Amino acid sequence: MIGFFDSGIGGLSILREATCRLPQYSYLYFADQARAPYGNQSADEIYQFTEEGVNRLFQEGCELVILACNTASAVALRRLQQEFLPQRFPDRRVLGIVQPTVEELLKYTKSRVVGLLATSATVRSGMYEEKLGNSVLLLTQACPLLVPIIESGSHENNEFREAARGYIQELLAKDDRIDTVILGCTHYGLVADVFRELVPPSIYVLSQGELVISSLFQYLKRHEELEKRLKKEGRVLMITTGK
Repeated sequence: MIGFFDSGIGGLSILREATCRLPQYSYLYFADQARAPYGNQSADEIYQFTEEGVNRLFQEGCELVILACNTASAVALRRLQQEFLPQRFPDRRVLGIVQPTVEELLKYTKSRVVGLLATSATVRSGMYEEKLGNSVLLLTQACPLLVPIIESGSHENNEFREAARGYIQELLAKDDRIDTVILGCTHYGLVADVFRELVPPSIYVLSQGELVISSLFQYLKRHEELEKRLKKEGRVLMITTGK
């Protein structure tokens, strides 16, 4: 199986693309909703929670796990790959979503000035800046109110729209050359249409669902030995720590 890990429901935007574009595989989605949101947690807590989630997915039979969460990808991925996997599961793999997002971003920006809307932890991590290097000027905006609203199912009301509008205005005020905005949280991908309504039409809004699965497809083509171990029963299972 291919596992997807997220703090909550945001990664469903990635899973949705996976089941549409790669329906032959079996998927297991794990949402750690009891401890969501991760964006305001410390780096040590985020790593601990992510390691526990990945371990659970491996115990359930996953050969490959996608961290369908920018916060987990930014804070925990490197340590998981360098320490956890070699010691515990040397034949398994964990992939994040920051790198494919950066690769896709560079196809769109012309001004080389880009905005990032993300959780506080993702912004603090500096991972997007590290991956982009000097290739673009990245302006960031933490959006601590958005994930709790989306998790509560209240994102269709004015509270979410006004909070998102405020964060977008703060971001765009930092530099009028911004021509691309990254939705750097998979929760935001669930309501990408709202962001596209609020952002000026001249600015490209980059959501992660489709690009992450395109990257996964290419990864599986390059790693045939792993791909052959994946179950191809077209099943989708879900686990949550929430009520």
